[in-house]
Amino acid sequence: MTALKPLLEQRYGADAPPLPGDANPILTAMLGHKSVRHFRDTPLPAGTLEQIVAAAQSAATSSNLQTWSVIALQDPAHKAEAATLCGDQDFIRKAPLFLLFCADLNRLTTVSEQENLPGEGLDYFEMFLMATIDASLAAQNAALAAESLGCGICYVGAARNKPRELTALLQLPPRVFALFGMAIGIPIEDDNSTVKPRLPQPEILHREIYHTEERSHWIDRYNATATDFYLAQHMNVTGGWSRHSAKRVATVQSLTGRDILYAFLKERSFGLK
Repeated sequence: MTALKPLLEQRYGADAPPLPGDANPILTAMLGHKSVRHFRDTPLPAGTLEQIVAAAQSAATSSNLQTWSVIALQDPAHKAEAATLCGDQDFIRKAPLFLLFCADLNRLTTVSEQENLPGEGLDYFEMFLMATIDASLAAQNAALAAESLGCGICYVGAARNKPRELTALLQLPPRVFALFGMAIGIPIEDDNSTVKPRLPQPEILHREIYHTEERSHWIDRYNATATDFYLAQHMNVTGGWSRHSAKRVATVQSLTGRDILYAFLKERSFGLK
């Protein structure tokens, strides 16, 4: 067993909740999660992909509709093309496996046609939201499975930067949308990345009703913790978490091409009523 206190301190800094005792192996893995962007130049062991997908399929899915799919890229040339479209990030090229998790209503469209039923519900936003949630739950299971197998992972939201081009590359049918990617590989031992601190629990955990009375206090404390992290990791982030986050949503241009997503989803036959 691993002591819980140092894991919490690693995740929250000085604002770690004072919890005694030990963490079981699952909690240890979850609290120790970090993004990995430096991978060994070696393929994953045979069966790794299938184990990861089995874990992903074991996640909860609303009404057992299973409204998601995943595209696995392992061919270097194909993966390089995807990397260029996903923020032109080299760690995607170097990872032996790149997964793209998709909201998938195409399967239910086919089933509805086969069953001679109209499938009117597929035209509503609820179904796209359901597919997004299903895919996200599956991906988190996949991440935990990959880490349990000795891999490191990094989520890639930049899969939404150029949705038309990525859809064409992956040959996605109507009503299938690539939500995000996940680079997977064996971490390089001297990788100096570490656990990134999160907001203090009182800013995230609301008891009985939503509270904002002490928000400024907790965000100020987190800005200090995050700034220390940025400096330790030699990251070029100025102004703390607040400034960094506000800049991320300051303008339409800050969305790095994702401002077209609603129109694009309509093009792809998602009703979104």
